[in-house]
Amino acid sequence: MTAVQSPPAPPTAITRPRVVARTGLYAVLAANVAVVTYFFTQAGFASNTLIVLGRLAGLYGALLMAFQLILVARLPWLDRRIGMDRLTSWHRWTGFGLLFTLLAHAVFIVFGYAESSNLDPVNQLVDLAETIEGVLRAIVALAIILVVGAVSGRYARRRLAYETWHFIHLYTYVAVVLAFTHQVAVGTTFASSSVATSYWYGVWGVALGSVIVGRLVLPLWRNWRHQLRVTAVVPESDNVVSIYMTGRDLDRMPARAGQFFLWRFLTRDRWWQANPFSLSAAPDGRTLRLTAKAAGDGSAALRHVKVGTRVFAEGPYGAFTAMHRTRPEAVLIAGGVGVTPIRALLEELHGHAVVIYRVATERDAVLYDELRDLALTKGAELHLVTGPPVPDKLAPGELARLVPDIADRDVFLCGPPPMMNAVLGSLRELNVPKPQIHFERFSLAG
Repeated sequence: MTAVQSPPAPPTAITRPRVVARTGLYAVLAANVAVVTYFFTQAGFASNTLIVLGRLAGLYGALLMAFQLILVARLPWLDRRIGMDRLTSWHRWTGFGLLFTLLAHAVFIVFGYAESSNLDPVNQLVDLAETIEGVLRAIVALAIILVVGAVSGRYARRRLAYETWHFIHLYTYVAVVLAFTHQVAVGTTFASSSVATSYWYGVWGVALGSVIVGRLVLPLWRNWRHQLRVTAVVPESDNVVSIYMTGRDLDRMPARAGQFFLWRFLTRDRWWQANPFSLSAAPDGRTLRLTAKAAGDGSAALRHVKVGTRVFAEGPYGAFTAMHRTRPEAVLIAGGVGVTPIRALLEELHGHAVVIYRVATERDAVLYDELRDLALTKGAELHLVTGPPVPDKLAPGELARLVPDIADRDVFLCGPPPMMNAVLGSLRELNVPKPQIHFERFSLAG
């Protein structure tokens, strides 16, 4: 379909924001590893090799613990460039690395001292806990981390409600405090010089400060400033509803099309539930809108939210935005209710766009009328693809037929995980460069 031509696309970034942020994180971590190693060598070595290895593992474990906090602090600069889903995934894998590092610290230290004292490892551990200040706190911290690691495994995580998992995960902060006080009490490197002591206080201060600012201060400030309230609840279909909100100074809210919030509707039975929903319309400085499908108790209850309800919104989050464009033209591929950030992106994007909307039946194509009108206004092509999952309507051949120049465009993809995985496979077969493929998996816990 054709219509009025869109204005020329703005120049795309030469340096990818995600690459800049990722490289910066790696560089900071590598620099801190070098600093920690330097302070360790300056403090001198114990005569027992196992104790030396144990102390070094403990220092690297402390550094990993601080780095983990940075990854989940939800700092806006990092989140917009990397995305909460990737940061959460890195946090998870860093957590497993932390677990093994701290286990190595405990094992090497205990066996090292046991070798020197001729006690068996169990009695040596008891003796250390009874005679050295801070060791018992370290044992408790390690036990907490073991429990958190166990419930963060894929098998356990799939069987726990998010609220249960999150409550258990909060004990990690207790482990952080215990680990820090253990380091202050017995850390040889920590006390080796005033510079080393200042360095470690700085590391922990930045890590904990980032969490407090990103997870507590910033959300509280933004919600106090914007005072969001529900203005309308509009059913889009039998199981999809849109909620419109307004508030103060929304033109100063740093939200972009494609991003999402963690929404809490402050009613007696829902205030404690946080659900991640994308904006389904580009922010206009006056209103915000989310559109959600009834996929669980939380989202199913949205159609019963009353006008005037106060809303606590954490965000905006996500790197699924036009900030990451590398080409002047784009393909937007949506599946099901994944159309919500795609519809918002189409509203904001400049340059020619092809929109592919995959649903089982035409009746499932929520917001289709809005998409059609937007496509007409912006001179975009819109393809509604319907039918059962098999045969795959978005296989490589079908995508190449719909968008012959797809390898020369940015591809923005959002939909159910099976559909996204299938399309990502098709894009690989079509040799679409990885930097041109943009997607985000919207979930709270990774």
